[in-house]
Amino acid sequence: MAQVLSRLPRLAFGDVLVGSETSDDAGAVRLPDGSALLATVDFITPLCDDAATFGRIAAANAASDIFAMGGRGIAALSVACFPSKGWPMEMLGEMLRGGAEKLAEAGIPVIGGHTVDDPEMKIGYAVLGLVHPDRIWRNSTARPGDFLLLTKRIGTGIVAAAARAGRKGAWWDAALVQMAELNAAAATALSGASVHAATDVTGFGLAGHAAEMARGAGVTLRIDARAVPLLDGALQMQREGFATRGRDTNRAYAQPWRIEDGVPADIVDVLADPQTSGGLLIAADPASDCASRLRTAGCLAAEIGRVEPHSGADLILA
Repeated sequence: MAQVLSRLPRLAFGDVLVGSETSDDAGAVRLPDGSALLATVDFITPLCDDAATFGRIAAANAASDIFAMGGRGIAALSVACFPSKGWPMEMLGEMLRGGAEKLAEAGIPVIGGHTVDDPEMKIGYAVLGLVHPDRIWRNSTARPGDFLLLTKRIGTGIVAAAARAGRKGAWWDAALVQMAELNAAAATALSGASVHAATDVTGFGLAGHAAEMARGAGVTLRIDARAVPLLDGALQMQREGFATRGRDTNRAYAQPWRIEDGVPADIVDVLADPQTSGGLLIAADPASDCASRLRTAGCLAAEIGRVEPHSGADLILA
């Protein structure tokens, strides 16, 4: 990804507050009234058999970028690829219905969209949001001494791979529920709190996004691997050999990292697992009330590590 972004022209626009330089979750542009407009787009391939559930997950996944910047969503456009042959159009309608209903939970209307004929089914959303320019959460502003909070469990890629192979159970149902959960409640709970940096954990996995956060700020993130909450079934399915193609890519993306003695290799692999609609990874003032705010709002608030001065590795798994 860094090689791709390096080829983009660096054009100077005074109203751009957040661009592509640090691979942040959404772009931000200052509006004439002084507020900041957030913009993002994301789409995914099917994860489950139920079309409406897939639509809900795709919507939660796309809107998450707005919440990871500390913003609130104001509008969305659907982006869909759907085969014209072999599948009923009612299925596309169910996907779009599920997505629109999920976005409505966060007060985000779907005001239009675009669909193309494509042999590989996909759906997602371009989402717009608003935030005060002084309250944008960036992925590149963590400070030494911050503590790290995670708001969802890890392991969606592994359990999805197992489900595609027919290994389903209550743990798969729980994973679907988590993936369809918006990060809106977590963002709202932390509004005005001492959040120094944030990102959502998606395709690069926890390890990749943590390393990205460290690089942007010139720090090292130390993560207690055993403190990271895992989805039920994730570690078992990892040990049985289920994995996505992105795991090894994410391991490479997270380099340079250091894995301390005694950290189980299978847990390391789960931390590199690509996530869909993952939680927020938050770097916050250690004296803040961020964890209690999240728990009061009914969100997970797992304390998984600390931010340290850079020590040669972007990421340390301890």
